[in-house]
Amino acid sequence: MRKRERENPCGVCGHYHKYEEGEVCGICGHRAVQAEKPSVHLSAFPSEILPEFLYLGSYDNASRSELLKTQGISRILNTVPACQNLYKNSFLYHCLQEDSTLQFDDAIQFIEQCEREKARILVHCMLGRSRSPAYVVAYLMKSKGWRLQQSYQWVKERRPAVEISQGLLQQLQEFEQKIFGPVAASNIAASPPHVFPNPAPPLFNFGFPKPNDQAAAPPFNSPGTASIFSRPELDIPANQFTFGSGQTPMTNNPGGNTDNNNPMDSS
Repeated sequence: MRKRERENPCGVCGHYHKYEEGEVCGICGHRAVQAEKPSVHLSAFPSEILPEFLYLGSYDNASRSELLKTQGISRILNTVPACQNLYKNSFLYHCLQEDSTLQFDDAIQFIEQCEREKARILVHCMLGRSRSPAYVVAYLMKSKGWRLQQSYQWVKERRPAVEISQGLLQQLQEFEQKIFGPVAASNIAASPPHVFPNPAPPLFNFGFPKPNDQAAAPPFNSPGTASIFSRPELDIPANQFTFGSGQTPMTNNPGGNTDNNNPMDSS
């Protein structure tokens, strides 16, 4: 079998056959259809979750031994037994059992062993979207002391294709309760995860009273509030006004005849 064919296993059964051309698998008889083709990843390299240590990917990533070696990966955690361990002479494999209940303790123990030995590890499932990311999230909670929401977002930001199923999220919530207690359980399934800075950023206040402040502005009818109508009237004599340039001030005329002083009658 040519090397190129060995780099592209079937995305459903994991065996090597020309599934893109409709060839029947010689091992399990599987024939891939168009809807069963694995999703296309932007990179053939696995996603780096923790720098120079923890990587997350698909079976296709695990099948590219030369690319893994360029990243210094020497250990592989296989979370799906249906995926074959292809390069046992080049990598140290640890394969988890096929079970609906995820084996968090077993996986975390192997990852922590790799960390102590300063070995880079790849955690993978078939597509690297749900099962293997769940194990990585569990490791971050147990090893780093991060809560479920923070761990999930950390993985999601570094591998946007991650979409952990509802059932696995429920198991992660139970695992979080086991680590931190029931009070710290996060409802990640109800709302998308968010990571908030600690401490929270200060709120800006421009001097205006807030709606919920206890010390609100006093009402107008409060005894301590001065009314604008209670102020004394301004006593300004009429002859104290200053007129603009070109205007003639009016003077007191006992006779009431102001025709001679009207500038409009000059014509």
